[in-house]
Amino acid sequence: MAYSKKLLRHKNAFATAWIAAVVMLVLAGIVYQLAASQLDTLTSSPVRLPVPLKEFPMKAGNWTGADIPISETVLKVAANDDYLNRLYENAVSRQWANIYVAYSATPRTMLGHRPRVCYQTNGWIHDRTDNTKIISRFGRELPSLLHRFHKPGLESKEIVVLNFYIVNGRITDDERVFTGLDWRTPNIDGDIARYVTQVQISSVLENSVITLAKDLTDLILDYFPDEDGTVRATEY
Repeated sequence: MAYSKKLLRHKNAFATAWIAAVVMLVLAGIVYQLAASQLDTLTSSPVRLPVPLKEFPMKAGNWTGADIPISETVLKVAANDDYLNRLYENAVSRQWANIYVAYSATPRTMLGHRPRVCYQTNGWIHDRTDNTKIISRFGRELPSLLHRFHKPGLESKEIVVLNFYIVNGRITDDERVFTGLDWRTPNIDGDIARYVTQVQISSVLENSVITLAKDLTDLILDYFPDEDGTVRATEY
C-alpha cells in the first residue's frame, strides 16, 4: 500500500511538472508571437525622411523632370522606405537621362538590388562594368560603377547605367560596405541616419548619364542625413 501511494505521488508530481512545462511552453510561444508581431509591425512601417523624395525639384538648372510610375509589385519587392523615379531632359543640350533613387533605413533590403541583377532579370545582356570617378559641380568626388547593357532583337537596344550608394552619408561604389551582419539587424528605432541609398542614372548615351550625375548629385545628397546626421534639405 505504501509503495502504491509513493508511486501515485510520483505520478502526480510528474503530471504536475509536465503540465507546468506545457503551460510554460504555451506562454513562451505567446510571448514570442507577440514580440514577433510587434517587431514585424515596427520593421514593416516605412522610416520617413524629414523631406520626402517626391519634393525633390522638378527643375534644377537646365534640367526639367517628369515622374515615371513604378508598379506596386516592383515597389513591394524593392521594399524601400522612399524612392524617386524621374526622367530629366536638358533644355539646352537636349540630353535626357532617367534617375532612380531608393532609400532604405533597413539596409539588408538593398542587398541584391543592383543593376547587374535587375537589368539582366529584365532581359538585358551585360556587356561590361567599369569603375569610374565623377566630380560633381561642387567638387565632390563620386566613386561610381558604369554598366553597359544591350537587348538583342529586331530593334537592338543599348543602355548605360551609372550607380553608386550613399551609406550613412558617405558615397561608395562597393556593395560590400553594407553586407556585414551589423547591417542585417532590424532598425527598430527608425533611425533615419542608419541607411543605404542607391542612386542609379541611365540613358542611351554615357555623356548624358555623367552630365546628369554631375549636375544633380549635390542636390540629391541634401535629402539624406550626412555623416553628422544633418539633412540639409530641411533648411529650404
